[in-house]
Amino acid sequence: MGEWVGETVGPDVWETCRELIPAGSVFAFLAEHRGALFPAQMFADMYPSANGRPSMPPQILAAAITLQALHGLSDFETVQELRCDLRWKAACGLGLHDMAFDPSLLAYFRRRLSRSARPNRVFETVREVVKATGVLKGKHRRAMDSTVLDDAVATQDTVTQIIAAVRAVIREVPDAAEVAAAQCTAHDYNDPGKPRIAWNDEQARAQLVDALVSDALRLLGHLPEQELGEKAANAVGILALVAGQDVEPAEDSDGRDGRWRITRGTAPGRMVSTVDPEARHVHKTRTHRQDGYKAHLATEPETGLYTAVALRPGAGAEHHEATVGLDLLADEDIPVDAFGDTAYSTGEVRHTLQQAGHRLFFKPAPLRPAVPGGFTLDDFAIDTTTATVTCPAGHTVPLSDPGGQHLQRKAVFGDLCTGCRLREQCTKAKAGRILTIRPHHDLLASARRQTAQDTGWQADYRRWRPPVERAVAWLVHHGNRRLRYRGTLKNNTWLHTRAAALNLRRLINLGLTRTNGAWALSPAHA
Repeated sequence: MGEWVGETVGPDVWETCRELIPAGSVFAFLAEHRGALFPAQMFADMYPSANGRPSMPPQILAAAITLQALHGLSDFETVQELRCDLRWKAACGLGLHDMAFDPSLLAYFRRRLSRSARPNRVFETVREVVKATGVLKGKHRRAMDSTVLDDAVATQDTVTQIIAAVRAVIREVPDAAEVAAAQCTAHDYNDPGKPRIAWNDEQARAQLVDALVSDALRLLGHLPEQELGEKAANAVGILALVAGQDVEPAEDSDGRDGRWRITRGTAPGRMVSTVDPEARHVHKTRTHRQDGYKAHLATEPETGLYTAVALRPGAGAEHHEATVGLDLLADEDIPVDAFGDTAYSTGEVRHTLQQAGHRLFFKPAPLRPAVPGGFTLDDFAIDTTTATVTCPAGHTVPLSDPGGQHLQRKAVFGDLCTGCRLREQCTKAKAGRILTIRPHHDLLASARRQTAQDTGWQADYRRWRPPVERAVAWLVHHGNRRLRYRGTLKNNTWLHTRAAALNLRRLINLGLTRTNGAWALSPAHA
């Protein structure tokens, strides 16, 4: 893809109004180095057609979404800045009288970017600039954390979700409207609103839920067998999910089954909205819950630069900090000192990262005694080599390995607890104390001892772990706690663009320059 050959409307802002653009700002930097940072060939794969050129050069759009992510603006607000603000015009290479473009072009560009082979190329480009400056040379620490980002849609209750999902199937699946007309009688599904019932009447609510779930199941059961496109298949899948995630079978008053009722509790991984099916209930702590996604980040604590970021749905073991943490360190060329809270301190993660040569400063999860104030796992002498466990009272039992895979082993004390002088401090179980020894027990036990006894470890953790909280605060500043887009794909691309913009601003503050075609920090900051 060649360079844009279109002409700006009116005088070039950077050439004529340079003294009005704040020196040392991101605007001035992009005005001067936009072409080097975002060359046209960087986006060639996004526009493979040889017929014509993009209506707006991708270099300009890349600069625009970088500034948009930095300042937390909507598409409309971004275009208004491009029309009215000399700084934005200079940064993106627009002329004084340029009216910019329609806001939908930003959404179109982001969609192409997120679905491309390199959706995070803006972040990767800035990361290469970081590497070229040498600002991280000799800085071998990485602090990791996660934060919840609120989704861009309203959380839906069970009734709203089922109605919305049925409507989507009727809209997207061929012949579903005829099936719904014959099978679905609980609600007029042409109406997106809730049914008119006495919502303070518990029995009326229960009857409505039963009728809506029955409608959904009949609709799914009577759809004709056919090959479905992506939208239709997604609509059917979402209806199947929402029809079952919040309900359980119930009996009539006379004992007949076949009815449905709202289940007690919340289903694991519950979908919170049919508008954004990937958003989830997210528990950052045991008592605090939000709806949305988790942003995961790794930073270099001295400079505050983001070395890796990732956005994931908030529920599921595959999206847990411990799992994503491995990805955050996957691109490190040399071993680092990794800092993180208890969420990262699983045996599997410790084993994997230590095998890669990393030094771990992960705070181990506290042990919970079976009896308040009583003995914990570390009060037992556990020898995984000889497969024996000795309790505080001196009783020794073998460590069983039922599957022979050392996945999860148990030490059963049973009758040895009968009449034991320490029983009250050890267990309340009638069958006696049973210890469960999980994989990589020795690694976790060693980590707990190090945390409690190694003053050097403690000092390093207190010094280098807290700066990541500042990086989290930068990430969500200016209203960026709430996401603007729906789905993991779009929001993950936004997160990488925001991290890239923050890194770029940090580098500029550190004196980023370009000399003889190479990125460097000015001597005063290097």
